[in-house]
Amino acid sequence: LIYDSFAHYLVTEKGYDKDLLTLAPDNLDFCCKGLVLDIEEGNFLKLAEDGTVLRASHGTKSMTSEEILEIYGRREWKHFNTVSGMVSRSAKYYLYDNYFDLPGALLCARVVDTLDQHDGQRKYDFWKDMVAAIQHNYKISAFKEDCGMYFPEVKNHPDKYLQRCPESVKKWLKQLKSAGKILLLITSSHSDYCRLLCEHTVGSDFEEYFDVVITNALKPGFFSHTPNQRPFRTLENDEEQEALLSLDKPGWYSQGNATQLYELLKKMTGKMDPKVVYFGDSMHSDIFPARHYSNWETVFILEELLGDKVIVPAEAESEPLEKKGKYEEDQPKTPYFISKQWGSFFVDRLPGLENAEETLVRTWSCRCISTYSTIAIPSLEAIA
Repeated sequence: LIYDSFAHYLVTEKGYDKDLLTLAPDNLDFCCKGLVLDIEEGNFLKLAEDGTVLRASHGTKSMTSEEILEIYGRREWKHFNTVSGMVSRSAKYYLYDNYFDLPGALLCARVVDTLDQHDGQRKYDFWKDMVAAIQHNYKISAFKEDCGMYFPEVKNHPDKYLQRCPESVKKWLKQLKSAGKILLLITSSHSDYCRLLCEHTVGSDFEEYFDVVITNALKPGFFSHTPNQRPFRTLENDEEQEALLSLDKPGWYSQGNATQLYELLKKMTGKMDPKVVYFGDSMHSDIFPARHYSNWETVFILEELLGDKVIVPAEAESEPLEKKGKYEEDQPKTPYFISKQWGSFFVDRLPGLENAEETLVRTWSCRCISTYSTIAIPSLEAIA
């Protein structure tokens, strides 16, 4: 759906090739978290922890080790120092780090393929159109206006797109709350879409699970911006109201910042430095900023832990089946499959000369996990 909603916009509004609208099932193999799009070159890169290019493709077409060595050499990619400072978006590159925007990577790669076919260009200028497609489909008013392809489709067929929250997770949230923990829900989705998702996944009583709900949080800015730059707002009928000078009581708010939220948590807990544990699935929007700016403990939801056999130690494999977590069965295969084109999310071999010893190295994504997350788990069920 995400792929189609972007492709449809590019074809109908921006005159791109109609071939983009058709998707063969094996096309999705291209989607792998942690890829960086080098916008001007039309290349996708998988980086080692030191910034060396491990694998690359031009459009959807994999580059050989020789081509990689010729273009990038055995040295760190030229923008790596800014990427590794987590400035993951610039005019020069874009980092794909969550499933929500990952289909855009496949679309960009196919756009590069079609541009090469038609006019063999070497510098690419499609990014502004991708940004327009994102704004068209996801702007804050799109849900209410039935604008774009994405929201109308999810509204009309929620069962097709949303999995219900397992009972074990709901029970766990209730246990946390009855043990006196304060539960927060912080999402960059607007309140109307958040309500649809939560009612469908958790139930119509979802608000009872949380003390504070913050929508349109505009992460990572929620963590990095000051109270003046990003005040909290109240909502009426999903419309944002005037800015609040402070956050005085639990409730449902829009936008905001971590600084004032933390002041409210001090008040609610009666503690000078209450400890916050923050769960998220995006390194860029959740894990890095919560750790770096707010110094919260972070739990990274990393579905790749389910599919990537590379890192499972031998003794864990021989456990009897009944000891394996319940959550491992009945899971749809995607997106936990490992991309054939890109390999493991966690480790890879350095592209080398034919007969040299192969060296296994950690990917940059893997280094970020150990640097910024307290623990990583494949799903909430794993902990519930």
